Amino acid sequence: MSERDIRIGDAEREHALELLGTHLGEGRLSVDEYGERSARVTTSKTRGELYELFGDLPAPRPLFAQVDPRPMASPQAPARRGFQLDPRINTAVLTAVALASVALYFLSKVPLVFLLIPAAVLLLGRVGRR
Repeated sequence: MSERDIRIGDAEREHALELLGTHLGEGRLSVDEYGERSARVTTSKTRGELYELFGDLPAPRPLFAQVDPRPMASPQAPARRGFQLDPRINTAVLTAVALASVALYFLSKVPLVFLLIPAAVLLLGRVGRR
C-alpha cells in the first residue's frame, strides 16, 4: 500500500479545510474554487485525494504523520499479580451470602443483615483484583 492509499480521518479533513481557507484568504482561490475544493475535501477518503486538491497550490499543504508499514502487534494485557477467583465461585458465594442474609433477617428481624451482601461484593472484588 502506498502512502497515497492511506485513509484519512476527520482531523485531516478539518486541517485541509483550514489550509484551503488560507489559500482563499491569500487570493489564490476564488470563492467558487474554494467551495468546489471544500466539498471534495469533505468526501475525501485517502491522502491521495487530498494531495490532488493541493497539487497546483504552493505551501501550506496538508502534512501527514509517517505510518509504519508493518502491522501493529496487539497489545498484551498486563500480567495480574496473585490469583483471581473464577466467576462461578463469585456467583456461588454471593448467592450464599444473599440467602444467608434473608435467613438471618427472618430469624433476627434486623434489616442491617442485608448489608452483608454489598460487603461480600466489595470483598470479592478486592480478592479478584489481587
